[in-house]
Amino acid sequence: MRIHFEGRARVLGDDVNTDYIIASTRKQESLDPQVLKKYLFEALDPSFAESVNAGDMLVAGKNFGCGSAMEIAVTVLLAAGIKVVVAQSFARTFYRNAINNGLVTVECDTSGIKEGHGLIINLTEGSVSVRNAMTGQELIGNPFPTIMLEILEAGGLVPYFRTHRDFVVRSA
Repeated sequence: MRIHFEGRARVLGDDVNTDYIIASTRKQESLDPQVLKKYLFEALDPSFAESVNAGDMLVAGKNFGCGSAMEIAVTVLLAAGIKVVVAQSFARTFYRNAINNGLVTVECDTSGIKEGHGLIINLTEGSVSVRNAMTGQELIGNPFPTIMLEILEAGGLVPYFRTHRDFVVRSA
């Protein structure tokens, strides 16, 4: 199994909370990710939503996705065409919501990645690599367990269960 992405880095900082991704006030107006995507990161950069392209990848520092546990933060990113977030660390609830919805979350050292750099990401069983096409630097990310790769490859937990109706939880 191999999951591959290529895209442009859109760089953010540390502690990007879910209200920065999509503001609480916007969630009161609508919960439709297609509507909300035009307000993506408006508190950090009002022009961000207009400048994002499908296939862009978010790159952040520590604790990405902290704050509320609303899954809408993940679905708005996906609606905007962002399929990958690379960060030094993720808030646990955001991380689970991301995997459950098919958003790839790569943990690695992001300090050398700059805005606009081209990234090539490969996920396989037991390895995650992030190659910076601008600098040639190759970063090693935290690998995913096989089941998580399968969930991501399926596009999220619900699509995974639709194709794996015989799924059984096995105790260790």
